[in-house]
Amino acid sequence: MARVTAVSANETYTFSKPNRTSITLLAGLGVEGDVHAGETIKHQFRMTYEPDAPNLRQVHLLHEELLDELAGKGFTVAAGRLGENISTRGIDLLGLPTGALLRLGDEAVVEVTGLRNPCSKLDTFQQGLLREVFELDATTGDFVFKSGIMGVVRQGGRVRPGDAIEVGLPAGPHRPLERV
Repeated sequence: MARVTAVSANETYTFSKPNRTSITLLAGLGVEGDVHAGETIKHQFRMTYEPDAPNLRQVHLLHEELLDELAGKGFTVAAGRLGENISTRGIDLLGLPTGALLRLGDEAVVEVTGLRNPCSKLDTFQQGLLREVFELDATTGDFVFKSGIMGVVRQGGRVRPGDAIEVGLPAGPHRPLERV
């Protein structure tokens, strides 16, 4: 069963986000008290050239299976350390289509907008980490981005570790996730 394993938020721009006992998602904004919450983009670099763009990165979700993979390669990474708001287990986040709806716990709903575009700050956190969150698809030759997905809050609510995650798929045909 798909579950939330950790929740994290930070009111200031830092790479990692401390774990919390719960977070509150606010419809149309993101995580209450998190620096990336807002209707328009809050990504530090992107704000410099598209400050009025809609914020498609209100919530960052990361599958803990990636942390297991990284640990097997000698990296020490725990929930929240890569800047994610919600850590999950038991759900193929990267395989979801654009527009999928994730019900988190009893109330909150996040619409999946795309893939997280990893940045060079990963190597500042731990040298060599950036190259580990990319993979080359042997069939297509395209890069596969493994550092989680982004979404917008469609329905607010409190989210806690242990909450169930239910997936609602959009009407087909499904569009694969692209970087946002």
